[in-house]
Amino acid sequence: MNKADLVAELADKLDINQADAAAAIEGTLDIIVRSVAQGESVTIMGFGTFESRQRAPRTARNPHTGETIEVPATRSPAFRPGNYFRAVVKEGLTDDAGISVRRTSSHTGFRG
Repeated sequence: MNKADLVAELADKLDINQADAAAAIEGTLDIIVRSVAQGESVTIMGFGTFESRQRAPRTARNPHTGETIEVPATRSPAFRPGNYFRAVVKEGLTDDAGISVRRTSSHTGFRG
């Protein structure tokens, strides 16, 4: 599934037009990317956590020349699936049977 497919599915599921669905997806992704880039983690309960991880500097070898090179420390984005997401994937559920969006509170956790 690509972004266009996701937009179409969201528009159909929420009975909204594709422009609004695309704006919702773009806005959500923008918030996640900017937050993680600033070193924050973004947790969506039941879905997972987006975060950045620090990779330590290391010594590597150029496979073509055999030369040893120093690779500097770097940050990379990471995702840890939540328990609900992990369970749905493990059970292999591929349709709407058994899958439900669980609303635990009206608080979104986002800061304005």
